Amino acid sequence: MPQEKRDLRNLAEPVRFKRALTLLLMTLILPGSAQIAAGSKRAGRWAWRVIGGIVAIVVFLILLSLVWRSGTINLLVSPRTLRVVQILMVLLAIGWAALFVDAYRLGRPLTLERNHRLTTSILDGVLVVLVVGALFWGSTIVSAQRDFVASVFGNGQKSKADKGRYNVLLLGGDSGADRIGTRPDSITLASVDSNTGRTVLIGLPRNMAKVPFPAGTEMAKQFPNGFEWNNCGHDCYLNGVYTWAMGHKQFFPGVKEPGLLATQQAVEGLTGLKVNYYVLIDIAGFQHLLDAVGGITVDVGKKVPIGGIGSPIKGYIQPGKNQHLDGYHAMWFARSRAGASDYERMTRQKCVMTAMLNQLSPQKVLTKFQSIASASKEVVQTNVPAGELGTMTDLALDSKKLPVSSFSPVPPLIRTGDPDFGLIRSKVAEAIGKSEALDKAASDGNGKKSNTPSSTPTKKPSKPSSTPSKPTTDVEDVASICKA
Repeated sequence: MPQEKRDLRNLAEPVRFKRALTLLLMTLILPGSAQIAAGSKRAGRWAWRVIGGIVAIVVFLILLSLVWRSGTINLLVSPRTLRVVQILMVLLAIGWAALFVDAYRLGRPLTLERNHRLTTSILDGVLVVLVVGALFWGSTIVSAQRDFVASVFGNGQKSKADKGRYNVLLLGGDSGADRIGTRPDSITLASVDSNTGRTVLIGLPRNMAKVPFPAGTEMAKQFPNGFEWNNCGHDCYLNGVYTWAMGHKQFFPGVKEPGLLATQQAVEGLTGLKVNYYVLIDIAGFQHLLDAVGGITVDVGKKVPIGGIGSPIKGYIQPGKNQHLDGYHAMWFARSRAGASDYERMTRQKCVMTAMLNQLSPQKVLTKFQSIASASKEVVQTNVPAGELGTMTDLALDSKKLPVSSFSPVPPLIRTGDPDFGLIRSKVAEAIGKSEALDKAASDGNGKKSNTPSSTPTKKPSKPSSTPSKPTTDVEDVASICKA
C-alpha cells in the first residue's frame, strides 16, 4: 500500500475521527472507494470492476426476464448456476470483509483517542458482521435452493403442452413403506393455459367406479371394460388404481412407481386430457409445509371435525371469516371426512390450494425459503424436470393474477358408481372452453392474450360457504366457494 502524502497527525483529532468513520461508510456504500480515496487505487479499481460486473449481470437478467421470463427462471434455478452463485457470494463476502479491514487501517486508529478508537473498532466489526453475515445467509438460501431442486426435480422427460394447455395431476395421499397400498385421497387435475396461466381445477372423486384407460396402455389391456373385477368392492374405485398397480409391478417393467403411471392413465381416460406431469403430496407431512409458510387464512362455513372415521374426534375447526389455520388445522380442514361427503371435502381441498396460490408471496418465500425447501423435500414428489421449472413457475406467477375455475364430475350430474364418461369428458371440455373464452374476451386488438381479466362487468356468482353440502359441478371462481 502507498504511504499517505500528508501526515494525518497534523489534523485535529476530531477530523481524524470523522475521516476514519467516513472511510468505513464509503466501503459500505461503495466497496473500493476508500482505497481509491486514501489507499491502493489499484485495489479500489479491482473492487469497482467486480461491482460493475455484478451490476451488469443483474441488469442483463432483469432485461432478459422482461422478454423471456421462463428462460431466466430456468437459468437462475439451474443447480450449476446456483453452485456458481453460492461460491461467488462466499468470495464476495471474504473480499468485502478484507476491504473493511483495510479501510479501518487507512483510518489510522492508533492516532485516535481511546473512545474514538473504540467506536471506530466497534463500527468496523459491526459492518463486517452485517455484510458478511448477509452474504453467507444468502449463500445458505442458494444452497437450500440447489439442494431442493436436485432432490425434488430430476431429469424427467419434458412434456409439451397439449392443445395449448399443461395438465398437471395433483395427488394427495398418506405416506407408507415404499408407498405400497397408498390410496390417493385427493385427486385434482390442474389444466393451465400455456399462454396466460388461467387455470381450471378438475376435482375427481376418489370413489369413481369403472374408470376407463387410454387405448394401448397396459391398464387398458388388464381392464378393457374399465377398472373393475369380481367382488373387488372399494378396491375398484379411482383411488384404488394406485394400489393395484403397485401390487402388480410385473406388468410395468422398468417403471419405478407404476401406481403413479396407472393413476395418470386413469385420469386421462376419465377426462380425455393428456396429463403432462404429476405432483404427489404426502398429506400427513403437508402440515409441515404449511407451517413453513406461516399457515393460510380461509373462511370456514361450518365446523370441521379434527379426526373421526376410524379414530376419535379430537376437536373442531370453528366456523368464521378469515380463520388463520396453522399446518395441523389446515391439513384437517383439507382432509376431514367425518360428517361430510367426499364432494364437500374436495371443495375444501380446492380452497386450500387456492389460498396457498394467492397467499404465498415472493417475499414470504424468500424470508422462509430454507424451511419451505426442507419441508417440500419431505412431502413433494414430481416428474416435472428441472429444465421445466421456469415454464411452470412462469405460469404459476401468471395464474396468481387470474381467478381459478373449477369443475367436479359429482352427483347429481354424475353418478360415481355408474359414471357417464362421455358426459364427463364433454363437461371437462366445456369447462375449459369457458375458461379460454375469458382469455379471448380479454385479448387485445392484435389477438394476443392478456393476463389481465376482462374489465367487462359481469354478474358475480353467489358466495356459498367454504364447506358447502352440495358439490360444485360447473365452472366458477373457486375463491367464491371459499367464503363464509
